[in-house]
Amino acid sequence: MQVGLDITRMTPALQLQGRFFCGLSMALAIASLAGARLDSQQELLAAGALVLLLGVPHGAFDVVLAPKLFVVAGLRGWTVFSLLYVGLSALVVGFWLVAPTLFLCIFLTFAALHFGGDPAAGVSRLSRGLYGGAVIVLPALLHAAELQQLLGFVAGPESAAVVMPALCLLAAPWLCATVLAGALLARTSPLAAGEWAALAAVSVAAPPLIAFTVYFCAMHSPRHILRTLANLRGTEARHALTMAFWPTVVVLAAAALVATMATNLPLETRVIQLVFVGLAALTLPHMVLIERARRVSALAEHRRTTNS
Repeated sequence: MQVGLDITRMTPALQLQGRFFCGLSMALAIASLAGARLDSQQELLAAGALVLLLGVPHGAFDVVLAPKLFVVAGLRGWTVFSLLYVGLSALVVGFWLVAPTLFLCIFLTFAALHFGGDPAAGVSRLSRGLYGGAVIVLPALLHAAELQQLLGFVAGPESAAVVMPALCLLAAPWLCATVLAGALLARTSPLAAGEWAALAAVSVAAPPLIAFTVYFCAMHSPRHILRTLANLRGTEARHALTMAFWPTVVVLAAAALVATMATNLPLETRVIQLVFVGLAALTLPHMVLIERARRVSALAEHRRTTNS
């Protein structure tokens, strides 16, 4: 069985997922431009719940990739893997506490690089960077104040004030470059170009938290899960779902525990920090595994091409 994530083809399930993301994103973009949106607190709670319930579980599939990529086996192997995973996550949280501004800059950069892995094969690194950064940069066009408030909840108002001028400066040229890259992509893949257009539309038009939630829960998370399952067969896929269930339960239980302990913070700050600092903490070890999976997959593809 091929190890890692297959980014060389779009399976029927991935094509259906891409179309669903396009339809949902365009509908929300139009609704947002028409002025329809939830109450701010309802929006916050809905987004937090969706990210935790639909977005976080894709990281639980790391336990499926780990045995294939790093030969994790037995009690000792899983203990070492778990300690390293949790340790890297704890380092991120510590970094957030000590240097919030630097944390915010690095987190946004790493998130853009990681999200750039969503498009199928054949997309250049520059285009992947544009795609990955769209949901981070483009909200600054029409929702700069709201984006700054959101980043302030994550890392503090002072840190947000440092980052926002750069995002505002980048927003317009980023949109132009993203539209151009999507138009060029339309020559070879209309569906991929549609995904780019939908991502740009929802990122510009919808409130930043809604745009991120739609992208994370309807594109990034399901695409990762479907790609992982596409490399598994029969009982392996069912076993993978079982393996991923328990880490998801642990993460959600930990999130509930942290939420109940941090009662001294306002609700908005508590939810946003729980979601985004939690995502940042889980993203570092997750990226280590995913980048390893992509290298292994690319090497396997190179070998197949060479042999043929």
